[in-house]
Amino acid sequence: MDNMDNNISYKVALGGVISSLCLLAMFFTGLAPFLYLTLPMIAGALITIIVMEVNTSWAFMTYLAVSLLSIFVTFDKEAALIFILFFGHYPILKQRIELLRVKFLQFLIKLIVFNICIILDYQLTIHMLGISDFMDDFASLGKYGIYLLWAGANLFFIAYDYALSGCVQMYIKELKPKIFGKNVNNRTQN
Repeated sequence: MDNMDNNISYKVALGGVISSLCLLAMFFTGLAPFLYLTLPMIAGALITIIVMEVNTSWAFMTYLAVSLLSIFVTFDKEAALIFILFFGHYPILKQRIELLRVKFLQFLIKLIVFNICIILDYQLTIHMLGISDFMDDFASLGKYGIYLLWAGANLFFIAYDYALSGCVQMYIKELKPKIFGKNVNNRTQN
């Protein structure tokens, strides 16, 4: 029973620390609006720690808590929306998608998830938040501006996915041994 209590205490403490760091990153989007994509990416990468140290269901609960709270603490609602619709849950899904053996299928599913999330973000940003500046920006790019931007977004996603994998490897090889000691296994077992 004592080991189980320690396990739950560890999960709650880690979830609280990661949630706090995620919310801090989301709060700073209001102070540094030029980082409205970078800070939600960082918050999502932090949720990856929960996936690796605890499990995906705990990571998903952390994502839900941060998403709900980010609506209230984030001044930049566009940043909160992109976190909720993509950067917050993608690191959790990524771990599950990468369990598939066929690399091409992994890549295809990741692209489909990204494009669905970005289309939702675009539509909600225009219709729910009432930010129609996007439409004017696309008009200035010409007839094919939206398609060029979409292709650029997909290239950005490929780079982001690669960088997120690098962050996971850095955590496993560099940070985790420094935090928990050299001979560390997963602290919790599912």
